Amino acid sequence: MITIKGKGVVEGVAFGKLSFFQKTQQQVERHKVQDTSAELKRFEEARKQAMEQLQILYQKALSEVGEENAMIFEIHQMMLEDLDYCESITNIVCSQQVNAEYAVAKTADNFSAMFSSMDDPYLQARAADVKDISEKLIHILMGNTEQSYSFTEPCIIAADDLAPSETVQLDKTKVLAFITRKGSSNSHTAILARTMNIPAIIGVGDQLKLDFEGKDIIVDGETGNVYINPDTATFDTMRLKKMELDRENSLLAELKGQPSITLDGQTIHLYANIGSVTDTVAALNYDAEGIGLFRSEFLYLENQDYPTEEEQFQAYRTVAENMAGKKVIIRTLDIGADKNIDYFQLPKEDNPAMGYRAIRICLTRPELFHTQLRALYRASAFGKIAIMFPMITSVEEVKQIKEIAAQVRNELKEAGVPFDPSVELGIMIETPAAAVISDQLAKEVDFFSVGTNDLTQYTLAIDRQNPKLDRFYQPHHPAILRLIRMAADNAHKNGIWIGICGELGADLDMTETFLAMGIDELSVSPSSVLKLRQKIRQTDVSKVIPKG
Repeated sequence: MITIKGKGVVEGVAFGKLSFFQKTQQQVERHKVQDTSAELKRFEEARKQAMEQLQILYQKALSEVGEENAMIFEIHQMMLEDLDYCESITNIVCSQQVNAEYAVAKTADNFSAMFSSMDDPYLQARAADVKDISEKLIHILMGNTEQSYSFTEPCIIAADDLAPSETVQLDKTKVLAFITRKGSSNSHTAILARTMNIPAIIGVGDQLKLDFEGKDIIVDGETGNVYINPDTATFDTMRLKKMELDRENSLLAELKGQPSITLDGQTIHLYANIGSVTDTVAALNYDAEGIGLFRSEFLYLENQDYPTEEEQFQAYRTVAENMAGKKVIIRTLDIGADKNIDYFQLPKEDNPAMGYRAIRICLTRPELFHTQLRALYRASAFGKIAIMFPMITSVEEVKQIKEIAAQVRNELKEAGVPFDPSVELGIMIETPAAAVISDQLAKEVDFFSVGTNDLTQYTLAIDRQNPKLDRFYQPHHPAILRLIRMAADNAHKNGIWIGICGELGADLDMTETFLAMGIDELSVSPSSVLKLRQKIRQTDVSKVIPKG
């Protein structure tokens, strides 16, 4: 038996034979052309054909893996229409008098390198998308036949990496699991694997050898282990693990539609954290009661320039409509620290986590804030929207926010634009300052939501981006729990509700403590909702001795 290890991105156990997905190799040569106009015409025709193919892929993905994952092919179409991308190809063809295939390949390399060098993991993952659409263009320009995506029997797919268009064209009835040498947890292969609910392991590197083709293997998506030619003891252990996981998932599915209520009758709202419009599909699939955190910054991260009011309005409206009357809490722009965007032209800082970020940007660039608030209030006419503000440290900040929000409401009212005048306004409790003065802040807002990731970082004076400090990062630290309890007590004394939207909300070891504190709402990743509901329904709060 040989054991190799990568990073598990989708839990689960799969048994089967290993089959390598072999891509058609496309060797692009550079050669001079005399008629650049004819070459540009070839590129334009190939681009149109690629757009048509992507639309077909979108429809296929829509029927097989849902709108959430089909959206990537709409994004790919947008990439093919991107002015910078198209102008780069045009300029290379005209200035160097070269063939379109070479210009596309060169542009793909440049853009992919640019995305890969960015700090944000989401944008890094876009490097694969650029490569994907460029490969499609080159494929068409070279007149190659279509890649085969079929397998004769169910198997575990292995590859260097899988592009979204390759992943969605695989015969899903034959795919038991994915293993890739490269890739990231933000890759669309990982996302699609989660949607298909099959185990996936990435980043195994050169441990994954072509010699393993056709061998019996076991994939453990929880640990990231891959067993090639497993021995009897390993086979039996993993078979029992798979049976237990299957049983647990069946039991969790039975909790859909059930109330999140404790044994002694305490009800808590279970919401989902999402990062994009399409994530609402997962939230609904896992039976979330609403959206507790919609990270609006994805609209800015995905754009090459500031998203317009109309673009933001359409996104917020879509989420509100998709959730069909369930509450949707949208956090205003939270850029800065580890989330930087070139066109914001933020200054370089020695300690960005403590610097110019989130509400501090909004309050010093009111035109940016004003645009987002107009879009949010307009979208409130189409669903139950609440607005939440990050990185609050003072009552003065909240009063300034409320003044700007009132101005926006007056503008819309005077213009006859419909909106919900009763939109709840809340704040994140993610700085120790906010927790300590939560008695004062509670008099100014409609709700609190505790961001435990940053609250832990700031309370313990630990940079959570620094892996060397992992051993010192203690989210269960008594100081953090006391700050949360203080905020909860002050919220309830002033008649407002309090939730938790940080990673700690999904920590099942903390559920009983949060219930005992009187936390009213927990917002977690969609896949954690049913596990958390199960824990809640098994808890008797009257018998809990809270931590901290």
